[in-house]
Amino acid sequence: MARLWDMSASAGCRYVLAMVLLSVSNWAAAHAPGLSSIELTMQADRVVAKMTFALQDIEAFSPMDTDLDAEVSAAEREAAKPAVAQLLAEQTRVNIDGADVLPVVPGSVNYDDQNNAHVEFSFQPAPKRQLLMQSKFLAWLQDGHQQHLTVRDAGGKQIAEKMLRRDDDQLQLDLAAATGAEVGQTGSTFLDFLKLGVEHILTGYDHLLFLFALLAVTHSFWPAIKIVTFFTIAHSITLACAGLNLVDLPSSFVEPFIAATIVYVSVENLIRGDHPKGREWLTFSFGLIHGFGFASVLRELDISSGDSGILMPLLSFNLGIETGQIAVASVVLPLIWWLNHKPYADKFLKGCSALVCLVGAYWFIERTLL
Repeated sequence: MARLWDMSASAGCRYVLAMVLLSVSNWAAAHAPGLSSIELTMQADRVVAKMTFALQDIEAFSPMDTDLDAEVSAAEREAAKPAVAQLLAEQTRVNIDGADVLPVVPGSVNYDDQNNAHVEFSFQPAPKRQLLMQSKFLAWLQDGHQQHLTVRDAGGKQIAEKMLRRDDDQLQLDLAAATGAEVGQTGSTFLDFLKLGVEHILTGYDHLLFLFALLAVTHSFWPAIKIVTFFTIAHSITLACAGLNLVDLPSSFVEPFIAATIVYVSVENLIRGDHPKGREWLTFSFGLIHGFGFASVLRELDISSGDSGILMPLLSFNLGIETGQIAVASVVLPLIWWLNHKPYADKFLKGCSALVCLVGAYWFIERTLL
């Protein structure tokens, strides 16, 4: 009987280690599927379309590395602007009052320091009755790519909103019922951002490993709930600050720092064992940085703004993160507590912490040097 018990315990350890190893093998998919955005503004005599894509989505179909040296220089990106504009113009359908229209001039292209491409087109005339926008480019992108489409009037008021996907790539707006269209889309978009938050935490292996390293030292409900609560409060604060454009940190700083938090916590587990003091305050401090990592999703969608349009996506996205976080913790914590009450608990903690430390160190090197 004792032998069977040990075999079961050993299987539990192998399961936890397998979950950690799985995160290593999937490090490249550490975030949700591709994201992009389109904002349509109806001005007095035209419709202005502003599109935002991650450069990696554009480069796959409009190569920028002309000298084939495996690096894209600033000059190569600049030279690729006309091709990028042409690509998106050909894959964007705008229908105004029943007639398809083309951009009045070639689109303007700009890049930001977050590796995003911003493309702007103008279409004439201004719609009087109906406006249809179809993003045919979604059919080219990876399955699961989501595109946040908003429509605003000349005063900047949002009158319609929709999350486009490959199998639902257009929005048709009856201007006479624009207010009703806005109301009709709100509930759907809330669920879209809720789902996006859940997907982001469940595929954000760096955030999950950080949380696992923190919880690995707990033996009961109360210490674990303090860690989860402090992490939630911290990343909610910085997610809100970043989403409302109150604070902005570049991803070149945030992503390596997130990896560094994983290394620090796992090393502390190795040195201090399973009774480190003040773990909840460490969690709060590092959770502030992880909040900026969560905010990168809203930044990719280019919906970070100071107006009220950000509030609903911000709330539902954060709620999705918490939902996914609670779901993961409810599965992992009972196993951690069970293993931490076994004679080999110290070996379990040190073995997992050493492996998590190696993963975090790899991510740090990959995000700074590679």
